[in-house]
Amino acid sequence: MRIATWNVNSVRARLPVLLDWLARAQPDVVCLQETKCLEEAFPREPIEDAGYQCAVYGQKTYNGVAILAKKRIEDVACGMQDDVEDPEARVISAMIEDVIVVDAYVVNGQEVGHPRYDYKLAWLRRLAKDVGRRFDLKKEKVVVCGDFNVTFDDRDVHDPGLWHEKILCSTPEREALAELVDLGLADAFRKFHEEGGHYTWWDYRTKGFQRKQGLRIDHLLLSPPAMAACTGVEIDLAPRAGEKPSDHAPVIATLE
Repeated sequence: MRIATWNVNSVRARLPVLLDWLARAQPDVVCLQETKCLEEAFPREPIEDAGYQCAVYGQKTYNGVAILAKKRIEDVACGMQDDVEDPEARVISAMIEDVIVVDAYVVNGQEVGHPRYDYKLAWLRRLAKDVGRRFDLKKEKVVVCGDFNVTFDDRDVHDPGLWHEKILCSTPEREALAELVDLGLADAFRKFHEEGGHYTWWDYRTKGFQRKQGLRIDHLLLSPPAMAACTGVEIDLAPRAGEKPSDHAPVIATLE
């Protein structure tokens, strides 16, 4: 099973890019973030024509997540399963065959010290509690993936000095992400690529992709049974290099 995560940055604006990539890469499961549309506006028909079922949790103009899969999607849950009222559509989970997939679009936070930054830290800790409460990570194949808007360490940063303690790279953000990982999850990409210099997001404004100046903020976090089945993780740069790209590239894990 090939499981991909991709912040598509508007599924309707990026539909031709998405369909071309599905046809070429043939992933079995795709977790999309920042779809930026309500469920009724999601381009379900062309994606289904491409061979994928869709589970969608949308929001007008902002946020939005969706899971696409070639096989049956079951036990779909939208949002975190706690008592907190949250109007932002940022999490969807489902079961595909024997794998539980949690698709998350983590809050950006704007800048260190901003109210949205505090919301981001609290949101990440909510996610850790939700995952820890709902799933048996020791026994089940669980993949928690998405755009986390956080780098793990300076290997994920093209210029650590420039980004030191700034948004996406600050110590509190990394500590909040570590709390999720410490449940028993593993950063699957880093298991196969210990070296730095691999990125998944590049700023449009600075032509970051052309200048190879990016950050690795899109992650696949695997439970021990899922990690035991994982044979590789790769970043697919082709969609980012094409016309009208998202500012993110897909990341794909292969589970035997």
